[in-house]
Amino acid sequence: MTEAVNDQMGNKNNPSDLGKVVSVRGSIVDIRFEEHLPPIYSLLRVGKEKQIAIEVLTHLDTHRVRGIALTPTEGLARGMAVEDTGGPLKAPVGRGVLSRMFDVFGNAIDRKPAPSDVKWRTIHQAPPPLSRRSTRSEVFETGIKVIDVLVPLERGGKAGLFGGAGVGKTVLLTEMIHNMVKHHQGVSIFCGIGERCREGEELYRDMKAAGVLPNMVMVFGQMNEPPGARFRVGHAALTMAEYFRDDEHLDVLLLIDNIFRFIQAGSEVSGLMGQMPSRLGYQPTMGTELSGLEERISNTDAGAIMSIQAVYVPADDFTDPAAVHTFSHLSASIVLSRKRASEGLYPAIDPLQSSSKMATPGIIGKRHYSLAQEIRQTLAQYSELKDIIAMLGLEQLSQEDRNIVARARRLERFLTQPFFTTEQFTGFKGKFISLKDSLDGCERILRDEFKDYPESALYMIGAIDEAKAKTSTGGQNETRTHES
Repeated sequence: MTEAVNDQMGNKNNPSDLGKVVSVRGSIVDIRFEEHLPPIYSLLRVGKEKQIAIEVLTHLDTHRVRGIALTPTEGLARGMAVEDTGGPLKAPVGRGVLSRMFDVFGNAIDRKPAPSDVKWRTIHQAPPPLSRRSTRSEVFETGIKVIDVLVPLERGGKAGLFGGAGVGKTVLLTEMIHNMVKHHQGVSIFCGIGERCREGEELYRDMKAAGVLPNMVMVFGQMNEPPGARFRVGHAALTMAEYFRDDEHLDVLLLIDNIFRFIQAGSEVSGLMGQMPSRLGYQPTMGTELSGLEERISNTDAGAIMSIQAVYVPADDFTDPAAVHTFSHLSASIVLSRKRASEGLYPAIDPLQSSSKMATPGIIGKRHYSLAQEIRQTLAQYSELKDIIAMLGLEQLSQEDRNIVARARRLERFLTQPFFTTEQFTGFKGKFISLKDSLDGCERILRDEFKDYPESALYMIGAIDEAKAKTSTGGQNETRTHES
């Protein structure tokens, strides 16, 4: 039996803590206790080696509880003895968790010995009170042009990456981990909820190769695990993040991939529990469950937890209840567009659909705000002109409209960027671009300084001056650039 299981058990053997399984329906287990009823969220253990873990979700009457299994229920039968561990599910916290990979129970899954210098804390923590929360609004610089210019992120805030399957959510998250560890002092925690185990293994190797693993923790509830485990892995990761914020007074970057899988796991648990579904089949308690997780991510007087969350949007439908409920918690929404991805404009962020509450003159400054507004206006006008261009051709536009199209197309290409995490696939060397360089480049394009340069010269570059160097080389890179 692992050390994590021993810690969760609390080594209790009181006969009054024993119950009996009365029914098993998939992951839902009903248990009868004669003398005492375990509180809600209590962790129960059953099986020869106590390998099956069950979390109490509801009390049916004075003697029976109903719980959700956090592990597979093979071998579980009526009449089996169930042991109350005397507490809820716990997660390991401390410096010893850094550079390690864990499951929802705190077991190390990186084939290394269990960490020794850790403490165990319950995963069910209350959000910090309003009196402890910070009211400062500060911008977090990511080094990614399109985000820093048009969708500035808040230090200690929550940002969502919205997009369908295969448009680059995980790649963007991985790039942000790289930039956080390389350019900001802090700890990164990656929480994989219901994602592919292949992605976790690749991410672990990539982070190790990049040398950023010593300041990072990974927690996974994989796609093949029961819904109960996927539903609780986010709380386990947050407990670790809260330790670094409150005890170590560090800034923490919490990356969640994918918050939709948390909602989906809650929906599965709700269905198994027999609750009547609400709109589009989601659980009636979705808003409460999501708030319980999101409200713990906050900026306090001790430090900040900044969260970036990938949000899978079912069938690219942004009116889906899962997307709508997630939107309400975010300070920035980064929307990924399949159309832009198909045009090769990476990162495939749609600047017109993406938004940030930080984009106000009082926070980012008047120059940045007016530039961002001018960029949005230019791209919006180009979007309106696309239908005319498709039907009549560019030649039928007025000279003023043609200038808008030229600026917009150059802006679109300048806002693409080579990533460190995709170097091996694209052959382009990754770049971290400061906010000053990003703003200068956009301003010079809007002032028509690059109207005589080919659009391809602005594609996949860092600072704007690279376009001049790229053009002066006589088009050596022309075969690798994008012309739509």
